[in-house]
Amino acid sequence: MQPQAFYRAVADDFKAVDGIIKKQLTSRVPLVSKIGDYITSAGGKRLRPLLVLLCGKALGREGDDMRLLAATIEFLHTATLLHDDVVDMSGMRRGRSTANAMWGNAPSVLVGDFLYSRSFEMMVELGSMPVMKILSQATRIIAEGEVLQLSKVRDASTTEEIYMEVIRGKTAMLFEASTHSAAALAGATAEQSEALRTFGDHLGIAFQLVDDLLDYKGDAQTLGKNVGDDLAEGKPTLPLIYTMREGTPEQAALVRKAIQKGGIEDLESIREAVEASGSLEYTAQLARDYVARAIKCLDALPASEYRDALVELSEFAVARTH
Repeated sequence: MQPQAFYRAVADDFKAVDGIIKKQLTSRVPLVSKIGDYITSAGGKRLRPLLVLLCGKALGREGDDMRLLAATIEFLHTATLLHDDVVDMSGMRRGRSTANAMWGNAPSVLVGDFLYSRSFEMMVELGSMPVMKILSQATRIIAEGEVLQLSKVRDASTTEEIYMEVIRGKTAMLFEASTHSAAALAGATAEQSEALRTFGDHLGIAFQLVDDLLDYKGDAQTLGKNVGDDLAEGKPTLPLIYTMREGTPEQAALVRKAIQKGGIEDLESIREAVEASGSLEYTAQLARDYVARAIKCLDALPASEYRDALVELSEFAVARTH
């Protein structure tokens, strides 16, 4: 874990959350524990539980309940990763083989179901109906976002508006649920609760925009995933949508054909077209705009090192290279 200030601000809590995750992964079926441990120990950024802890402390609330909520959010996120990798037939995540590549699709789907179920047991343990409402709705919206994305695979007519609807569901929703549920558990005012909900939404959108940008800028070793995965699956992400809309007729035709066909045979040509059309800068600027709006939402919180850490985390989300 990189020692950024936003991790240091809640280091003890973060360590406690890791302990909760390990404890809650135990199962009488050894394969469940094995796959669960494999994916949760993959070294991800754990931004969503981090958001829970930072938002809670920024509102003056900490302790076992907030840590349990942070672990619950991470279980929900991990469950979606297991299912996503099966749907996308991904072989690599965070620089190593995916669970489905190691154990097969069926165990990965079922362990994802286990993690979803465990997360709801943890919610019940929290005993907060407002948190239950936020997280149960978020889980439904995430599933809808994934299905919407699936329905647009190899659809070159996908618009920027539909793309934004997809990423708001499949990615931003869990960021929003993290900040919103932390506010609910902390007993925030209505103004603070709405500000943190919006903050999470905007930050999540920016995060996914950068992810989609890096698919055409990065390399597999840095990113810890296969570059061009989205193109291989025929997913019309914003860099591709913009190139079809604003690029030359030749660039638009090249991208349209690649989306409809899937595969990465033309990856280098696509990268050149995406770069030349200005779509990478357009996507990067949109991410920066969303982060600026997210940071503005934090004005609703009292000044503290935790609010500062949330600002720094937001800036990191658009400056990252993986």
